[in-house]
Amino acid sequence: MVDDGPTTAARVPRVLCIAGTDPSGGAGLLADTKAVAAMGGYGMGAVTAVTVQNTVGVSGVHAVPVDIVIAQLDAVADDVTIDAVKIGMLGEAGLVEAVGDWLRRRRPPHVVLDPVMVATTGGRLATDDAARMLRDLVPLVDLVTPNVPELAVLCGGEPAEHIETIVGQAELVHEQTGCAVLATTGDLEDGSAEDVLVESEGDRRTTLRLPFVRVDTPHTHGTGCSLSSALATARVGARDWEAAYRRVRPWIDGALQGGLALDVGHGSGPLDHTWFLHH
Repeated sequence: MVDDGPTTAARVPRVLCIAGTDPSGGAGLLADTKAVAAMGGYGMGAVTAVTVQNTVGVSGVHAVPVDIVIAQLDAVADDVTIDAVKIGMLGEAGLVEAVGDWLRRRRPPHVVLDPVMVATTGGRLATDDAARMLRDLVPLVDLVTPNVPELAVLCGGEPAEHIETIVGQAELVHEQTGCAVLATTGDLEDGSAEDVLVESEGDRRTTLRLPFVRVDTPHTHGTGCSLSSALATARVGARDWEAAYRRVRPWIDGALQGGLALDVGHGSGPLDHTWFLHH
């Protein structure tokens, strides 16, 4: 396992993941619960959409009715104490609004939003209206984890080409929303190997450029889902998002490296969420 054991919390974190399915197992809700378990948590899930996809691409999306999604969330919240929430695919504008209302009503701790808009394989996973409304959801969560194009949508700008632009856009989203921002830069074309974390404690804002070692792999399917779910889990018992990130980063690097040997699919394959069991 990674550096400090299965969890720093006094008990196993109970993490509710809100996401679509991926029948090939690499992304969405299946990846979420694997990541939660890998970080020592107990994963739960509410299905927002059933997708038809594999490692090659997305060929269909069937949205779950909004009232059924909210009923799933309430069923869990009525019975289980939720320690953290991860929000992934919210493909329809009405669902984005309804999940926002649920967050206001239930106010769960440590909410992470992965603003899913386009799959790694290129398929659209959110309507234009839903993508725009995700910006209104950000102030209701504690951490948002956009990649380069998602960060551009959230700040109303153009996709960044350099790390300095990423820093400015992440700080702008934080300033506008009050939400901590972890901007991932794996798809930044200038080759930068630094994620950018902006968070505040009281009136003091901290911007960190967090270097990592790039893993040379085409198998990145579900990286964003897995990272955000792991962060939600690690934040339970951690002092801040930086501490959670520093716990998660070695695990995600190992999962990316381990994915090279999985031999799953013919396209962009999945991570190996349990790579540490093989070493």
